[in-house]
Amino acid sequence: MEENFESRIIEGRNAVLEAFRSGKTIDRLFILDGCKDGPVQTILREAKKSKDVVISFVKKERLDQLSETGKHQGVIAYAASYDYVEVDDILDRAKQKGEDPFVIVLDNIEDPHNLGAIIRTANLAGAHGVIIPKHRAVGLTATVAKASAGAINYTPVAKVTNIANTIEELKEKGLWFACADMGGTTMYKLNLKGPIGLVIGNEGSGVGRLVKEKCDMVASIPMKGDIDSLNASVACGVLAFEVVRQRMS
Repeated sequence: MEENFESRIIEGRNAVLEAFRSGKTIDRLFILDGCKDGPVQTILREAKKSKDVVISFVKKERLDQLSETGKHQGVIAYAASYDYVEVDDILDRAKQKGEDPFVIVLDNIEDPHNLGAIIRTANLAGAHGVIIPKHRAVGLTATVAKASAGAINYTPVAKVTNIANTIEELKEKGLWFACADMGGTTMYKLNLKGPIGLVIGNEGSGVGRLVKEKCDMVASIPMKGDIDSLNASVACGVLAFEVVRQRMS
């Protein structure tokens, strides 16, 4: 996946350390490979306190390429453009509204325009939040925010370490899950009412096997054209508004 870091860049040891200590949401931390001095170890300790930070040890050439100032001191961090919430915050939002939870779960969406469009759809369809994985997926970058057309300010996004485990935990709390897949049951024949989660897969490979196995239903979208798949954000929109239709009926 091509790295898309249009979020806030923080360079230099003191600046990065202060970012961690001030509670900023840091997505990625790049450290010069082999650098083990005191300040760097302190930064690493702060980073490891958060489960969400992806730490990469890279060569100087890579740091130089990422740097905007040329004064990275062997350390570069990327802070999320927007803060994440916890999964429980999404469920609490549904409870406060007196509604059955409706969440959209994304299995390794890599295109920031797709993620932004999905957040926009989630907002318009009344979903209470979006869940994305920590690894191998795009985070809340500036491009995502722009593509969401402002919806990112209203629709909570949670980042989790393991999508399959998160689905299992949410099933224990009463949610049912339907994943999008061409080989599934036509969505109109499925009961998508009640506490529901929609799972949308990667743009190329779809929903992963382990994640698919955790889902209660596999939903397919009837198509009449000459190609066999929809863009991930479009598929999400079609399924999300089938949930809306069923909830209104």
